[in-house]
Amino acid sequence: MINLKKKLKEKLKDAGKIALLGIGSELRSDDAAGILVAKELEEIQGRIKGKPEFKVFIGGTAPENVTGEIKRFKPTHLIIIDSAEAGEEPGSVMLIDPGEIGGVSFSTHALPSKIMVDYLQDSLKCVIIMLGIQPKTIKFGETVSPAIVGAVKEVVKTLKEIIRD
Repeated sequence: MINLKKKLKEKLKDAGKIALLGIGSELRSDDAAGILVAKELEEIQGRIKGKPEFKVFIGGTAPENVTGEIKRFKPTHLIIIDSAEAGEEPGSVMLIDPGEIGGVSFSTHALPSKIMVDYLQDSLKCVIIMLGIQPKTIKFGETVSPAIVGAVKEVVKTLKEIIRD
């Protein structure tokens, strides 16, 4: 997670306004990872004074429904967090290049992630950072696995530290 923190800090160094978009389904066990991170970070969005301004958006399984709100916020940086099937150990956190998301599966969305990311890049003209959390399972009705709970806590802690610095 130290390497991830270093990379995120570098990508966010000139941030004026950071939007965070949590994606996933709370009904499909580990697919809730992005939403869990977003809900944890909602608590700090109004308490950070000065720069960077920070706002959380919860996209669920249809993140395209909040793209208008994100555009109105006019972020300089957008962090998208979702569970991502990349063949890694459950709970692994990956920084995914938005231009290379075709090799990673984000399967529970109404609109494919690549289409949404391309649309956001074209319309926002901001830095887009994608974080993927490898799920153990995305079975309907299962509870979130301990590996994902741990990964969510680490991502939240890392982002809080970076945003507050």
